Amino acid sequence: MENYVDGYLLAVPKANLPAYKKMAEQAKDVWLEHGALDYRECVADDIDMEGFGSFTAAAGAKEDETVVFAWVLFESKPERDRINAKVMADPRLSGMSCEGVFDFKRMCLGGFNTLVGK
Repeated sequence: MENYVDGYLLAVPKANLPAYKKMAEQAKDVWLEHGALDYRECVADDIDMEGFGSFTAAAGAKEDETVVFAWVLFESKPERDRINAKVMADPRLSGMSCEGVFDFKRMCLGGFNTLVGK
């Protein structure tokens, strides 16, 4: 069975990037402790190339925002469901608020089956 991935695409105000990074570092520790295989948070550097779709547009990023592309890797979808339930109940994250750091309602989130992997 191939791995399962939760993917995220969001816009973060550039001024809030240090606060977002702190949140992401804490989230990484929690996901990995509960069994995720990998956790990555990536900030835009070289996006929106001519002739291709726009990450900026897809994330709905405004001029003062940057795009974050993130993913969490799991052994399987059942493992993802088990781990995410533990993560959401973990007190280190259950009290964490995104309010004031980024607009949670504009974040894209989805689960993906692996089509090609190592």
